[in-house]
Amino acid sequence: MREGIHPEYYQAKVICNCGNEFVTGSTKEEIHVEICSKCHSFYTGQQKAVQARGAIDKFNRRYGMKSN
Repeated sequence: MREGIHPEYYQAKVICNCGNEFVTGSTKEEIHVEICSKCHSFYTGQQKAVQARGAIDKFNRRYGMKSN
C-alpha cells in the first residue's frame, strides 16, 4: 500500500433517530442515520401487517365494501 493516500479508519459510533446506537468501522468518527434495524419495519415484523392491511383495503375498494 502506498503511504499517505488512504483515509483514516475509525471505530465509528452510529446513532439512529430512534435512539439505538452501535459501533462499526468507517472513515467518519460519528454517523447519524434515520432508520436502523431496530426501527425498520422489515426487521420489526411490521411490514407484513402493513401489507395485509393494504391487501384488505384493496379488496374492499374493489368490491365496494366498507371497512369497519
